[in-house]
Amino acid sequence: MPKILDAINGPNDIKSISTKDYGRLATEIRKFLVTNISKTGGHLASNLGVVELTIALHLFMNFPEDQIVWDVGHQAYVHKLLSGRKNDFATLRQYEGMSGFPKRKESDCDAFDTGHSSTSLSAAAGLVKARDLSHKTNKVVAVIGDGALTGGMAFEALNNLGRFKSNLIIILNDNEMSIAQNVGGLSNYLGKVRTNTKYTNLKSGLETALKKIPKVGDALVTTLKQSKDSIKHLMIPGMLFEDMGITYIGPIDGHNINLMLTALHSASRVNGAVIIHTITKKGKGYDKAEKEPCKYHSVEPFDIKTGKKLNVNNALSYTDVFSRTMLDFGRESEDIVAISAAMPDGTGLTPFAKAYPERFFDVGIAEEHAVTFAAGLATKGFRPVVAIYSTFLQRAYDQIIHDVCVGNLPVVFAVDRAGIVGNDGETHQGLFDISFLSAMPGMTVIAPMNGIELEKMMAFALNHNGPVAIRYPKCAIYLDYTDAIEEVIYGKSQILESESEIALVAVGSMVETAITVREQLKEMGHEVTLVNARFVSPIDEEMLSKVANSHKVIVTLEEGIKRGGFGEAVSIFLMEHGYRDIKHINISLPNQFIEHGERAMLLDKFGLSADAITEKIKNQIG
Repeated sequence: MPKILDAINGPNDIKSISTKDYGRLATEIRKFLVTNISKTGGHLASNLGVVELTIALHLFMNFPEDQIVWDVGHQAYVHKLLSGRKNDFATLRQYEGMSGFPKRKESDCDAFDTGHSSTSLSAAAGLVKARDLSHKTNKVVAVIGDGALTGGMAFEALNNLGRFKSNLIIILNDNEMSIAQNVGGLSNYLGKVRTNTKYTNLKSGLETALKKIPKVGDALVTTLKQSKDSIKHLMIPGMLFEDMGITYIGPIDGHNINLMLTALHSASRVNGAVIIHTITKKGKGYDKAEKEPCKYHSVEPFDIKTGKKLNVNNALSYTDVFSRTMLDFGRESEDIVAISAAMPDGTGLTPFAKAYPERFFDVGIAEEHAVTFAAGLATKGFRPVVAIYSTFLQRAYDQIIHDVCVGNLPVVFAVDRAGIVGNDGETHQGLFDISFLSAMPGMTVIAPMNGIELEKMMAFALNHNGPVAIRYPKCAIYLDYTDAIEEVIYGKSQILESESEIALVAVGSMVETAITVREQLKEMGHEVTLVNARFVSPIDEEMLSKVANSHKVIVTLEEGIKRGGFGEAVSIFLMEHGYRDIKHINISLPNQFIEHGERAMLLDKFGLSADAITEKIKNQIG
């Protein structure tokens, strides 16, 4: 029997599929996803959970005229598959291949580039107003998960959408999960809605009974549904969305395609914003992902039968070291508290949370709140450690300046995934933290070269009188020079190898690379000094003066963009202090967004591999 999926090779091909074959198509899609993602890696559980939902949307909408905004976007694989990108899945998340997130440059069927949480409602609102101003009639749908709906930006949008008089359909994909378990008031509220069978049964029974009343039954039902004081207000606490002026439909089974289509057509007739609350199961169709949706949220290539990773790497990561260090310091001091923005597993805080639950706070997908919450704790003598990926810390820029730095509060920022991250692409690379954190008055920015130094930097940060950001990469820890690591002294670098002629001054992850570069340069006959910068802000001016007076060339190496980076700060120092005869070579990343691909390959492409750096130095010094 031919596969139904084979008949879908472009946008809207799905409309030729027979209604009786929808179930088979869903099964084929799940098998396709598991088979392909097991080879390339990617976001699995979230996509398995939205198969029927996405089928219903593609049956309901016409692409690319109609537009979907996928919040975060990692659940858009089924949309990509149904819009004609089936043959691109072999290149998923590979350099110059298909992105794991919606990309307008990839397809006209992708309405908005996404990658961070809680942005879909604002973007969709903009698309609706653009549609109205252009006198068009296309449909606009936003798909947002219950986890993403905890983000403050989503509530800002909802507040605005309550005043809309033009149709916008919001699919609330409620699978009771973000990446970690949902927390907070909204999660509790949705839980009450999900489980309120008393309401749904009473509503259904009451409508049936009323309709049996001769002549007036239908009119009574209509009146009851239109009333703002309807039975929903009696049975569901708050009716949050309706009270905000947004029509609410649900909760309904998000795996029932025909029911979804009925809800979508009903919602399209509303002159305003309308939420369709769907209940789905994350990981549906692959038993291992159903049982452990967090584990199978984002996966490396794996064996389908066992679920085990194919390329097992047991090397200790910087996140592992941070996790262990937090446990050690948490045991020593009850003043240390830890804060996560819905990423306790990814940031390594889960062991701390289990050991010291009263001192661990997961605030949900709310980075801005996390930072100011930490600031409040710091004013009362606690030592908050806020662990957030570099790319997500960008969302709390103002809070770090206004609520932490202005008051010089001792908040520690554990900036995970700093530098090139890899396969998730532009929205997830940690390229900007050096530049935006270093610009903040009073902020100390440091970077460890190995695991031992990360431990020592944590000790320094937890005793420093002011904010400290420790940035570290997504990779295995460097294992050399562990015995040589000195205690961390404010503003001081460490000279690991002292010679003359060329000085390599490297930041964090680039020290390991600089060691290889040094070996290559020495084979060419050069005398090479190696400096572990340690401090990105403030820079070690005493060390720089010493090096500038005794070397012909200074090479700075960092895994961040050039503009506002460490190398630029060194250039300014050399210029302002009259070191015009010394040559400075700035090894850093270009001021651009870097797409998805393997970390090592991207570092080489953008000139940060050892061979590329050695070649550049050789060419510049002649």
